[in-house]
Amino acid sequence: MFSDADADFVRVIEDVIDALIHNNVIKLTDLPPAAQKKLLLRKGIRNKLGGALDLLGNDDLIL
Repeated sequence: MFSDADADFVRVIEDVIDALIHNNVIKLTDLPPAAQKKLLLRKGIRNKLGGALDLLGNDDLIL
């Protein structure tokens, strides 16, 4: 139960980071190298699987 919730929460955090980058609030390079590597790895895996959830959608959201 917690592991499913944790996985979902991690995905939400990834989408928030993507939104912040997309809206020029932060740059990927502002994050520590280890975080950059993990984000890019997860994004690459999702793209290969074709199962990107896109929980925030493509809209320009103001957070």
